[in-house]
Amino acid sequence: MAAKGGGGDLKLLGVWDSPYVNRVQIVLNLKGLSYEYVEEDLLHKSALLLESNPVHKKVPVLIHGGRPIAESQVIVQYLVEVFAGAGGPSVLPTDPYERATARFWAAFVDDKVGSPWHTILFAREAEEKAGAAARIVTALETLEGAFRDCSRGRGYFGGDGIGFVDVVLGSYLGWFKVFEKMVGVRVLDAARTPLLAAWGERLAAAGPAKDVLPDDVDKVIEFLQAFLD
Repeated sequence: MAAKGGGGDLKLLGVWDSPYVNRVQIVLNLKGLSYEYVEEDLLHKSALLLESNPVHKKVPVLIHGGRPIAESQVIVQYLVEVFAGAGGPSVLPTDPYERATARFWAAFVDDKVGSPWHTILFAREAEEKAGAAARIVTALETLEGAFRDCSRGRGYFGGDGIGFVDVVLGSYLGWFKVFEKMVGVRVLDAARTPLLAAWGERLAAAGPAKDVLPDDVDKVIEFLQAFLD
């Protein structure tokens, strides 16, 4: 168990290299919120995790004032709504159309990037892993156009500041480097998606994300192998 920012009435149950946990951490940092972080052992899940998320039994779980909230995108939107006055960027646009557009692309990311991410992690055949990496490449090519439209020439999907799609897609950035070593495919490549490649470097270096996203490829692979064994 480790404390972040002095604790408070927010507690996050997670695993250090999970993109779904990392995106919640980024938003907590963006909002300047104090929270207690509890590292879970997914091979020996805690009673608190099982009680807090009895349906899926997965991380992340945010506990606020003793009440649990599960599922990463749900948690992010909860934080944005409940702590709207806490400072930091709004994360979700105030305009209803732009907000709906951000939610669309965030759902696209977890479908078209998140699903192949699971395949690369758990598939046994190299051919299946390579096919999943190719699907991520295709998704990122689509997201290159989405970034162009959403950013309107600025630094992030959210414009001048980190927004909802930045948080959701950005949470996979550390894993893109892992995939390159595991599968031999550079999924985020400046030659194919120059705008996204530059965006990825910008986001990973931003204060709310730089101490959250995993950057030690060998450590992530070692952790994954121990979990799968």
